[in-house]
Amino acid sequence: MTFKGVLFDFSGTLFRIESAGSWLRAVLDEAGVALPPDEVRRYAMKLAVAGALPGGSEPERVPQDLAALWATRDESAESHRAAYTGLARQVKFPGPGLYDALYERHMTPHAWRPYADAAEVLATLRHGGIGIAVVSNIGWDLRPVFRAHGLDALVDAYVLSYEHGIQKPDARLFRVACEALGQDPHDVLMVGDDRNADGGAAQLGCSVHFVDHLPVEERPAGLRPVVALAGQGPLP
Repeated sequence: MTFKGVLFDFSGTLFRIESAGSWLRAVLDEAGVALPPDEVRRYAMKLAVAGALPGGSEPERVPQDLAALWATRDESAESHRAAYTGLARQVKFPGPGLYDALYERHMTPHAWRPYADAAEVLATLRHGGIGIAVVSNIGWDLRPVFRAHGLDALVDAYVLSYEHGIQKPDARLFRVACEALGQDPHDVLMVGDDRNADGGAAQLGCSVHFVDHLPVEERPAGLRPVVALAGQGPLP
């Protein structure tokens, strides 16, 4: 089948967040806080278990007082920040200012890396006349990340949950994206890594293709099949 538009998820699909260790070390260095390497690793592991790094691992347990906020965290910038800083505060740091600093760090382009084949796949689709939109459950503006990594010119539209007060898998968010591309949902392919959230596009009539949420080094060509799925022929 030939598609006229492709929707891509952001985190775990086109880009991957840095490791919890890299995230924490960057914030500690910026704050001038010196900790022994073993202690940094211990804190990073606790943050990962808590699920405090957006785009990282899911929390092993969401505290009861954060459960309602966690369920709707991507519907507003305020909820997103409160949910993730709340999880981070489950880990006791020597300085209270580190929690907001950690949240600020994850929104910087330096904290993200595109998957190795992202640029090639987006450029091939664009060359084939296929519209491209990014549909993300998120609480901040990811456009600067795409600009910093040279991918912004390959994206036609961004549909971000916090800007619409709707989060995936709600079909309404995918409808906004299809309308932004001027395409019928049946002519659109959704590509993502979350079978629940991204799978919601099927409710609207979109086809759906899943990729594995893996570190960048472990998924060098996970997006390449999308080109053939979109009717552009396989990449060499």
